[in-house]
Amino acid sequence: MPPSRKTRLRLSPDPQLFIQTGYINTDKMASKGKEVESSKDATPTNPRGIPYAPFVDKVEDYVTTRDDVEPTLRSFQEMISKYQFMEMNLQKRMGGLKDKIPDIQKTLDSVKFLKLRKDDDEAIDTTFELNDTLYSKAKIPATEEVYIWLGANVMLSYPIDEAEALLSSKLSTAKTSLSNCEEDLDFLREQITTMEVAIARVYNWEVVQKRKDKAEEEQEKKKSKSQGD
Repeated sequence: MPPSRKTRLRLSPDPQLFIQTGYINTDKMASKGKEVESSKDATPTNPRGIPYAPFVDKVEDYVTTRDDVEPTLRSFQEMISKYQFMEMNLQKRMGGLKDKIPDIQKTLDSVKFLKLRKDDDEAIDTTFELNDTLYSKAKIPATEEVYIWLGANVMLSYPIDEAEALLSSKLSTAKTSLSNCEEDLDFLREQITTMEVAIARVYNWEVVQKRKDKAEEEQEKKKSKSQGD
């Protein structure tokens, strides 16, 4: 049976590969004494909607008494957990993109090659993959149309020019998504570091307060003892 004049090319991207995923802003962090954010003010985010971590310049802006320390630290730790969860998802997404981009590029190169040879009378001798490590030989006549797998068991036929435009667009989108993922990962690591510094400052503040409270208690004891004598 002679090979069809319609060439089939496989492009099977991850269904989520080209979907810009939004990020859910973290919950408003509140301590017992003070609200960290105002409900009227939107949380500042990066271009993909990941919220900035609050920079703790003055611990007193977040805690006023030692009773506020525990809920504040818990809120900070919850924010770190959310950032780490987003970081893990981004790493998985980046892995998928790094696997898919070479496949898209290879498919695009094949389409460009067929486009160059579409006016030739001589068929193209090639091999195609039937299964892992299993290939077969074929002759591909000049063609004006290719079939492309789009994923989810969907295959569509495209004129070569349209197929080239589609694949070029998908490749550009995938590369942009990969670049955004890399940028977001760096951003998340910065926010995690910011929150770790915030936790350390609150801990240090509590240590200082404990020392102050202990010193005051000792002074009170000495004062009571002197009055008793």
